[in-house]
Amino acid sequence: MTKPPTAAQRRIIEAADPATGRLTGSEAQLAGLVRHRLAFRHPRPPHAYFLTPTGHRIREGAQSPPVAETPGPPPDAPAASGLFAARTGTEPAPPPGAERPEARARDVRSAWEGLLEMRRMTNPDGARERPCAWERTHLVQAAALALEAAGRRPGPDGYRVAATPQPEAVAVRDQAADGLRACASALVAAGWQVSEHAERPGGVRYLLASPRRSRPSK
Repeated sequence: MTKPPTAAQRRIIEAADPATGRLTGSEAQLAGLVRHRLAFRHPRPPHAYFLTPTGHRIREGAQSPPVAETPGPPPDAPAASGLFAARTGTEPAPPPGAERPEARARDVRSAWEGLLEMRRMTNPDGARERPCAWERTHLVQAAALALEAAGRRPGPDGYRVAATPQPEAVAVRDQAADGLRACASALVAAGWQVSEHAERPGGVRYLLASPRRSRPSK
């Protein structure tokens, strides 16, 4: 069973930046939070520490840490992704009652804010409106997070994100034409380039989306 945070660790968690989850404290204190899956160390300089979604929930008093240990984030994972996976729309829906919508919304918001902070820290010009290198190497996850953060619904009645043979591009589908347009708007707002195409045969419309590499022209 994972131990609850100590009083000192809880004070560090409560003092985290409410938007990005960035933490301050001694190296030993922050490393302790990482061991408890409540924080992770950013892989790029200045190697700051950020709360995972579980850490955010503890900060907000929503729930205790999970009882089962889970693997830590990969070294290039985006901010706030330690225990979070964006929904691509292709995975099975969670059983009824297995997840609280408000908790999921909070996790999505935390993950998106963390990704914006990663953009600021890793893009050479510090731009938060343009995708970063992590997004270009995790296209499906990045596009799904942008859509879910914009309030789009994944699944058979919503969006579905899939990889394509085309370099740096994902396919986004939505059964409803207005849903597809909403997905396009959400991705453009998140810094992606989007074009609409028709499948052959059948003519079903879908989007090809790629992370933008430069600022949009005005």
